[in-house]
Amino acid sequence: MSVINFNTSNQTFRQLMGNGLTYCVPPFQRDYSWSETHWEELWQDILNLFQIEPEAQVESAHYLGYLVLQSTDNKQFFIIDGQQRLTTLSIMLLASLNQLKKLSEQGLDAEKNQRRQEQLKNSYIGYIDPVSLVPHAKLALNRHNNRFYKNYLIPLEPLPQRGLNNSEHLLRKAFLWFNEHLARYVGQREDSGEVLTGFIDKLVDKLFFTVITVTDELNAFTVFETLNARGVRLSSTDLLKNYLFSLLSNQHESEIKAFEEYWERILGLLGSEHFPEFLRVFWNSQHKLVRKSELFKTIRKQVQTRAEAFSLLRELDRNAAIYTALRDPQDSLWQDAEQEALKQLIMFKVRQPLAMLMACYQRFYDTERDSFSRILRAVAVLSLRYNVICNLPPPEQERVYNRVACDVSNGTLTRVQDVLRALHELYPEDIQFKAAFTEKSLRTTDSRNKKIVRFLLFELEHKASGNRFDFESVQYTIEHILPEHPSDAWSYLTENKQERLIYRLGNLTLLEASLNREIGNSDYAQKRVTYEQSTFQLTRAVAQHYDIWDENKLQARQKQLAERASSIWRINFN
Repeated sequence: MSVINFNTSNQTFRQLMGNGLTYCVPPFQRDYSWSETHWEELWQDILNLFQIEPEAQVESAHYLGYLVLQSTDNKQFFIIDGQQRLTTLSIMLLASLNQLKKLSEQGLDAEKNQRRQEQLKNSYIGYIDPVSLVPHAKLALNRHNNRFYKNYLIPLEPLPQRGLNNSEHLLRKAFLWFNEHLARYVGQREDSGEVLTGFIDKLVDKLFFTVITVTDELNAFTVFETLNARGVRLSSTDLLKNYLFSLLSNQHESEIKAFEEYWERILGLLGSEHFPEFLRVFWNSQHKLVRKSELFKTIRKQVQTRAEAFSLLRELDRNAAIYTALRDPQDSLWQDAEQEALKQLIMFKVRQPLAMLMACYQRFYDTERDSFSRILRAVAVLSLRYNVICNLPPPEQERVYNRVACDVSNGTLTRVQDVLRALHELYPEDIQFKAAFTEKSLRTTDSRNKKIVRFLLFELEHKASGNRFDFESVQYTIEHILPEHPSDAWSYLTENKQERLIYRLGNLTLLEASLNREIGNSDYAQKRVTYEQSTFQLTRAVAQHYDIWDENKLQARQKQLAERASSIWRINFN
């Protein structure tokens, strides 16, 4: 196992920016995107640190989360995650400098306020070369934002309103927003400069980050995966973007612009939150299975030139729309049967087949549409047998799907029959499926389970009666023959037995909502009379075949349902 080189420490804003080090947002990191909602939230958190009401509980510090930095020399640091927060705090400090400048210009403690302005700028923003008047900033933003930040915000020049890109407009608005709120906070008095400087001097010690410093992109990606697994969402998408764009260094602006357009189009389809999952599905549709923790390392190893970066981006662009459609049954690409299969995969929460389906789409959709449809429907059946009923291990399933995906992509599997036969090893045969179905419980208090139970029962009803009902209709409910909250009439079953039987599939049936309300937790004799009035053949059959309801009757019914289920959800591999 390779050693991950990174350091972790808690640092205040003073320690970060007052230490003579420099920080740089990578050129192709995302643009500044915070809006008034974010500024207001940050400002309120800051004000809570300075409550003046006697009854208010003053917070001693405010935690700003993780800051992930990359450096090889511990002098200049690239901001891998946290640039929105650092940029906003720097803008707030610049607005503070602007307030000190205005107070000085108005003759309010002018000399001291000028010195205060210079001291704060040197400590947290940077300095301006006295000869060239070129700012030497502690923070440099990305290629779309740094010009505005360096040429207008740092020197406190009049801010242009025209000719700005969207993120520059946000930078301008952020500066004006904090300028207004700081002016309101400190006022325009002789001591306002002293109050403002004291406010900033305390604030930089009260704001702190958990700073993680790594030595290269690979370590950064590993940190991302670790933190994301713990529920801390970081922008691993941006890390990959920066790596790919770094392969275009010194290229013509038009080429970089084309690259950016590809990237923005992909994220526009997927959203940055869904990009990492899409990337893994795409990669595994054409290559040997790669685990999430190894994905970035694998891509970095195989994509090392400008041509390879462009090739990858074009492939991502082509496949992003396919992935999005596979996750959206309502997409216009799909026919009715395909929509139903995709709805089932989403209902079952099964993602393992996505890479294979993406490969099959590329191979069959345009030229052999029926073949693709048949594979998709087979995967839905396989997922119900393997994942929902038999509850077999997903890792083995993913390995087989990946092998089939690679064989489809490289042309080894060219016919639908070959694809289905390759999937046969995942198919629980009837003996295994019926045995699992006969013992299956699905707790309907869980919304996913409830939907699956409805799906199973409606399909079983269709098999029995030939009638199709509206699966989504609120007119129909799941009836628990042995109620979820049994009355004393059910005391012939022990409490332990009741708990074990209530959510067994054999104890569940369909019933009109109006009838269900009437019977409530009644005893079986009363329920049986109501069942005979039901539209559903499966429910009428309960009343017709079972004079009492106990564990043996439930087991017999569930065994019959398993027989029917095996004839509904099956694949013809020939």
